[in-house]
Amino acid sequence: MISILSFAGFTTIVAIISYLATRKTDETSSDGYFLGGRSLTAGVIAGSLLLTNLSTEQIVGLNGSAYSEGILVMAWETLAAIAMVVTALYLLPRYLKSGLITIPQFLSRRFDVATKTLTSGLFLTGYVVVLLPTILYSGSLAISGMFNVPELLGVSDQAALWVCVWGIGVIGSIYAVFGGLKAVAVSDTINAIGLLIGGLLIPVFGLLIVGDGSVFEGISALKSNIPEKFDSIGGDTASVPFATIFTGMMLVQLFYWGTNQQIIQRALGAKNLKEGQKGLLLGSFIKILGPLIVVLPGIIAFYMNKNGMLNVSATDQAYGELVKKVLPAELIGFFAAVLFGAILSSFNSVLNSAVTLFGIDIYKEHINKNADDKTTVKYGKTFGVILAFGAMFIAPFLSDLDSIFDYLQRVNGIYSIPILTIIFVGFVTKKVPAIAAKIGLFSGSILYIISEFVIRPNMVSSALEKSKANGMSSIKELKNVEVEAYPHFLHIMAILFVLNVVIMLAIGYFKPRRVAYEQKFTHQVDITPWKHAKIVGAIITLIVIGVYIYYS
Repeated sequence: MISILSFAGFTTIVAIISYLATRKTDETSSDGYFLGGRSLTAGVIAGSLLLTNLSTEQIVGLNGSAYSEGILVMAWETLAAIAMVVTALYLLPRYLKSGLITIPQFLSRRFDVATKTLTSGLFLTGYVVVLLPTILYSGSLAISGMFNVPELLGVSDQAALWVCVWGIGVIGSIYAVFGGLKAVAVSDTINAIGLLIGGLLIPVFGLLIVGDGSVFEGISALKSNIPEKFDSIGGDTASVPFATIFTGMMLVQLFYWGTNQQIIQRALGAKNLKEGQKGLLLGSFIKILGPLIVVLPGIIAFYMNKNGMLNVSATDQAYGELVKKVLPAELIGFFAAVLFGAILSSFNSVLNSAVTLFGIDIYKEHINKNADDKTTVKYGKTFGVILAFGAMFIAPFLSDLDSIFDYLQRVNGIYSIPILTIIFVGFVTKKVPAIAAKIGLFSGSILYIISEFVIRPNMVSSALEKSKANGMSSIKELKNVEVEAYPHFLHIMAILFVLNVVIMLAIGYFKPRRVAYEQKFTHQVDITPWKHAKIVGAIITLIVIGVYIYYS
């Protein structure tokens, strides 16, 4: 009962503070609703960025990967810091100079309206079919398990899943659809503080148990007894081979932190470039510490399970079992509330971005060109409600998937690499025409689908059958065969990125724009850069490199 009360209390406090902080914001204007009135400061931007990114699929999924593979999976966290530095120094100044509300708006100005619409459509399709349902499903599993909802309500596991999905979906929709970006950002900031505190408590309590009351002894015990878990260099059979860091991994990170609407919308709402850059760089520094929350607990769980202190039967159970073992009972409700906030944050941030994309790039552009801001916001909210209901219906059916995290990374490539390609070419060239962007979007998506969902399964299946026929039977042998049968999906992303860039440049060479593109300054915000941005960015990059060298 104490856990439930503390959960309800913390969640209510966050809602009240968010309401008080946003009640004076003009939510009827596009800037007010979609960008929080362009008033977000560095702390709010950093907190919202981190909590939008960090949710149950990362906390549970990456710790599960760390349980089986060790520290090498930190690449998903630490390399994000470099991508955020690139975004702060290179992309954000150009976004704010153009006064963008959505990333596809840039594509409209650089190429044409059709390119913008196609890109918005790709984003929205990915959101409703993949991202929103996945967030709801993984979050519902965590909450249902933490509070033992099936037993609490006297229902089946599947029924409990539906209850949690709809509970999270409805509350998240209220924040995102009716509160606008500022309500989302403020609630994110509060929950980010709670998540950092709660998330760090888990490894601290775990190390205290491992080290018999000493955190440092706990760390020493881990390094001495399972040194293989502290090697940052992944081999060919790892989920993140070291070579992928220099290919598709950095492309995925640049897309996510620099061009993905759900993320970059926080920085687009900055009151000026200085605050935006400070927010991104603060977030990138904290991101380096991310493995303490999403990697180290998995390694601790492996050690404790190996020594009979835990009972983990599947990798994705590692984090949940560790939390139950190490966290004092009186803190369970608080941590559940913080985790609930992280789930809500990811859900409502994606939903708010979807509302923005539909309202600005589709409704106002194609349905009602003469719509004023109030009407655009109104119909954007209506679309958001429909989208939320669609995601809530789809989410429970994801229970058949083997790995949520792997599913997300692979499927996201359908739209992430094509969009990153045309934005990259749009920035670095001035005469590549709109037709090249359209071809780049289609070829990027179709080639990736053919590669990952047609060619890969066939080649891997054929290679495995041949290997079994030759007497290979161990998991390690079959894993090597699978790796040799077809390149890692991150390598495929890099290959397709280069191929699509070449295609677009070739089209631009033979059929260039008549008039070279010139970016216009809208003067909506001050774009004077933060004077320490480059130095801080360099320091963050050196820290990331140092971490890899230390653990290599």
